Amino acid sequence: MEASLPLPRPISCRTFFGGGVTQLKISPLLGFLPNGNPSSFSISSEWQKAHKATRIRHSFTASADFSRRRHRKTSTPKSKDSTPRGFMPRTQLPTSTQRRDTKNNEEKEGPGNSASNDFEGSNAKTAEMEIGTDDQVVANFSQVPEVKEESENKSNSIDFEAASTYGPLSDRKISHYDEKGALPKVVDNVMEPKNAERFTKSEEKETSTADIDIPLFERVVGGKQRYMEHDEASWHESIEEEESREAKSTHMAGKNASDETDSRINENRTISNTVQQAESTRIIDDTGISRFVKPEAVKEDNVSISDDGTIRDPFPALKLEREENSRKDEIDKLAEKNFKEGNKVFCYPEVARPDKDIEIFFNRNLSILKNEPAVVIMGAYNDWKWKSFNINLNKSHLNGDWWSCQVHVPEEAYRIDFVFHNGNDVYDNNDEKDFHITVEGGMDVFDFENFLLEEKRLEQEEFERQKAEREKEEEEKRLKEADIAAKEADRAHAREEVAKSMGALKELMKRGVTSANNIWYIEPSEFEGGDKVKLYYNKSSGPLSEATEIWIHGGYNGWKDGLSIFSKLVKSENKDGDWWYTDVVLPERALVLDWVFADGSPQRATVYDNNRRQDFHAIVPKASFEELALLEEEHIYNKLQTARRLREEAIQAKVKKTARMKLETKKRTLKTFLLSQKQIVYTDPLDVRAGSTITVFYDPANTVLNGKSEIWLLYSFNRWTHRMGPFAPQIMYRDKNGSHLKATVKVPLDAYSMDFVFSEGKDRGVFDNKNGMDYHIPVLGGVVKEPPMHIVHIAVEMAPIAKVGGLGDVVTSLSRAVQDMNHNVDIILPKYDCLKFDHVKDLHFHKSYFWSGTEIKVWSGKVEGLSVYFLEPQNGLFCVGCIYGRNNDGERFAFFCHAALEFLLQGGFHPDIIHCHDWSTAPVAWLFKDQYRHYGLSKARVVFTIHNLEFGAQLIAKAMEFSDKATTVSPTYAREISRNPSIAPHIFKFHGILNGIDPDIWDPYNDKFIPVSYTSENVVEGKKAAKEALQQKLGLRIADLPLIGIISRLTHQKGIHLIKHAIWRTLERGGQVVLLGSAPDHRIQNDFVNLANQLHSSYNDRARLCLSYDEPLSHLIYAGADFILVPSIFEPCGLTQLTAMRYGSIPIVRKTGGLYDTVFDADHDKERAQGHGLEPNGFNFDGADAAGVDYALNRAISAWYDGREWLNSLCKQVMEQDWSWNRPALDYLELYHAARK
Repeated sequence: MEASLPLPRPISCRTFFGGGVTQLKISPLLGFLPNGNPSSFSISSEWQKAHKATRIRHSFTASADFSRRRHRKTSTPKSKDSTPRGFMPRTQLPTSTQRRDTKNNEEKEGPGNSASNDFEGSNAKTAEMEIGTDDQVVANFSQVPEVKEESENKSNSIDFEAASTYGPLSDRKISHYDEKGALPKVVDNVMEPKNAERFTKSEEKETSTADIDIPLFERVVGGKQRYMEHDEASWHESIEEEESREAKSTHMAGKNASDETDSRINENRTISNTVQQAESTRIIDDTGISRFVKPEAVKEDNVSISDDGTIRDPFPALKLEREENSRKDEIDKLAEKNFKEGNKVFCYPEVARPDKDIEIFFNRNLSILKNEPAVVIMGAYNDWKWKSFNINLNKSHLNGDWWSCQVHVPEEAYRIDFVFHNGNDVYDNNDEKDFHITVEGGMDVFDFENFLLEEKRLEQEEFERQKAEREKEEEEKRLKEADIAAKEADRAHAREEVAKSMGALKELMKRGVTSANNIWYIEPSEFEGGDKVKLYYNKSSGPLSEATEIWIHGGYNGWKDGLSIFSKLVKSENKDGDWWYTDVVLPERALVLDWVFADGSPQRATVYDNNRRQDFHAIVPKASFEELALLEEEHIYNKLQTARRLREEAIQAKVKKTARMKLETKKRTLKTFLLSQKQIVYTDPLDVRAGSTITVFYDPANTVLNGKSEIWLLYSFNRWTHRMGPFAPQIMYRDKNGSHLKATVKVPLDAYSMDFVFSEGKDRGVFDNKNGMDYHIPVLGGVVKEPPMHIVHIAVEMAPIAKVGGLGDVVTSLSRAVQDMNHNVDIILPKYDCLKFDHVKDLHFHKSYFWSGTEIKVWSGKVEGLSVYFLEPQNGLFCVGCIYGRNNDGERFAFFCHAALEFLLQGGFHPDIIHCHDWSTAPVAWLFKDQYRHYGLSKARVVFTIHNLEFGAQLIAKAMEFSDKATTVSPTYAREISRNPSIAPHIFKFHGILNGIDPDIWDPYNDKFIPVSYTSENVVEGKKAAKEALQQKLGLRIADLPLIGIISRLTHQKGIHLIKHAIWRTLERGGQVVLLGSAPDHRIQNDFVNLANQLHSSYNDRARLCLSYDEPLSHLIYAGADFILVPSIFEPCGLTQLTAMRYGSIPIVRKTGGLYDTVFDADHDKERAQGHGLEPNGFNFDGADAAGVDYALNRAISAWYDGREWLNSLCKQVMEQDWSWNRPALDYLELYHAARK
């Protein structure tokens, strides 16, 4: 493509220099030899020596057809303007008589100088210029900064110096040298050096030829604005002086340059005959910027200069064309190379970079698609994980069957994956390996994974936001519908009330009059609601004849609103007789006025005139019955609406507060859980969040690694299943501030659990893995949530539908707590005929199946929000009216265990955990391992819990053998029974986990069985109200006395001899005692009946024994008692002391089993409590005798008498401790995961 180059003005070296001078070093290069070696010639360096300040080199290169043209000396005779040799004559400077029009001069020289000559090039900062001579010599000017003087002995260049200035458009001027022949220092404000372009050999070959003339030389040098370090004012002042010397300076510079050039050309004339290619003129100034020009194409008025003084590139299209030609050459070479190597795919550029375009080339002829008419690329990025694409390929310009398309590489890409196909069903997938192009300079695999996680996090946030909006909209819709329904109900209620009241009012109006002869009357006789009337009464007509005062006590509409009118009457001075009167304002809705007369105000009256018990009634003459009915209906409706709104607001406030307290409790419990093992391991910060960096602290002193020279941290995430696998082990270093060792860990964004163990070596030696459980810390805020487990409980009890003891509570409460942690829980239970079906929601028939020749019907329903399957074998084993107590209980429950496993198998269940309980479902453990583990239930693991070792020890021993993990209901009880023959052989898989209580059932803030709802904030007031209600209910003296509560089954295990002693000791100390419980042994029951009779006789106002179970009364005792006594001889866990603390009652317990694990003595256990992240919360004792009970009981009662303020704070403290299933559920989940590992 050819185009003319518009330049702003003729080239001159006068610039905006304030009279300064610049020097030019011009090196005419005469092209290249045929073998590719450059050939050039150099003039003598004498002139160069005289002008060491030379800044600009000009290279002259012969055109390609130089050797075939007529050769003659390139210099011209000197004229008055002293144009240098080697250049065509130009107009004289600076006088007008010497000036000639450039155009005329060019026309005279012939077509070689035509302005239509074309420009070729790819660089936006280049322009070609053609200089017309007979020999078509092309000058290639290269403006390059000279940092030092060039060698005088170089033979491959012609150097000469010239001075130039930037002159006005109408003048061609060359500025003078200074007195020493050097140029002033120049400051370049046009282009930064970083934009300078290096002219390579390949670029030189692509430039077009040009001819040389001096006007062009002037224009090229003058095409770049340059400024002196002098200010602009000084420059303007020097212009006139400069112009006056310009002609002389130009003449001398031209003469010297011409002589030097002519001499050197003569010396190197033979070299010019070998030149095959000519380059366009290139000028390189001090900044290294190259420009190429054609003088004939210059239009001085077409140059665009930006606001900051830089010259804008006038040839963007030419730049693009040159770049495209260069690109095609490179692609041609790549295609040839890849074809020779047998590669059917390559890309250009060869290195793919993010956020850039690449062109993918595909040789169809080397592919299975060679005969297909269409080629389509199907791909994605980063192992096919990111942004898929389908693009049609087009036939390329390359020789052969090369097809191509352009693909944009995203910023997130580290690899491009693709295959080719015909748009239908024929694919080239690189022999099933797919094609890949690596992207360099962007993300790596892990960066991209983190990017995806961050994207997923944002998606989850958006999903949660939209979900919250939907839930809000649904809730608003539900509330709106409920409000409409409630309003309709209130309206119907109001109409019903009005119908009743209006019916009675009609009967009353029938008896109503407007006056009673000589007894009372009203003035005026016509009145309506809202009027003020005078009511007259004849005092002497009735029983008030002797009264000194007369009062009216009144109401309206059959005393609808009770006593609403009362006023004192005064004696009338205008009436004859004993008439008294008062002013009465009638209510707005009055149809009938009702009243009696009395001898005083409502508080002081003793004698009444009530019309012989009929009361007085007066009809309101002008009242409208129908209008009143409507008003009354609206009045009742508004009252109902207000009451409902207040009630709903109170309920809503209570629900919100309950939820907030639950959340706060869970947070405190999690913190306690994390701190519970601080003496061994903890993290900083304590709450580990995804994407954060944490420090792990470890003290090996109390572990198997005590004394080891090195401790290593081995860790991963997500129960050791993280995508990055086990992370590199870290050696731990001593913390300067304590005894712990420490290591720093970066938590991934997709973590939900951090898992670690410690060892004495990087991959060897002794390990501390927490007795096979490993250490696990929950990670908050991760973009990946823990996958839910499926847990199935097989049990024979479940509260509240089939409860006998604590087992039923555990099954229900543990299941709810685990389900609340986003796991799936099912319960399988026998369908007893004595079930409390009123607590089962949506009970329906599920299916039938057969096992052992018996049909078993399955029912399903919801109990406390849990999914329950009820098995009903048609052999009648569970239609016996009870849960336990039959002679064949072992047979019954063994059948149930087998039937439950068969139901899981035939029902297609695949649980992760099967949890069985106590002796009654112990057979599940070995039946599963023997008959089901390898026949469809292979995924499951068995967890077995011992609730009480006193029953079914033989069955328990066998279950211990076959279970994967086993637990009991407290750590201390686990230690107490660890040497039992049933347990000892399997101690490695035996763990003690505390039970909890259900915080929804036992909740003083929402308890309907106590008079005042309370929390830890108002515990003193709440318990005071409950105590008074309890005393009143049981007929005890309502007094502020220490009250001891006992809620227990009356068995020897519960320490009944200690209970009896505590009752007498409390009464001796002036306290009150309330006992609630019964004995399964009738002898013990009779014994306590006798004790009750004795106490009720002697201490009727301070002792009460209720020898039966009463659920509402138990709530009132927990709330009203100051202390709850639990003196058990042994107690696997115990829930009584936990419930007591929930209600702010202080427990007094014997130190055994779960009692020891949960009650920390206020005087002796502060350090032990703090080890569990708690504070002391009660009183305990060691012995199983009277002295032990007295030691704890006396301290408690004394605290009540002597330290009420401290005791009240203790009540608040124990209420804030969490004894729910929040913590035990975490422990059970750890156990479940350990069983699956």
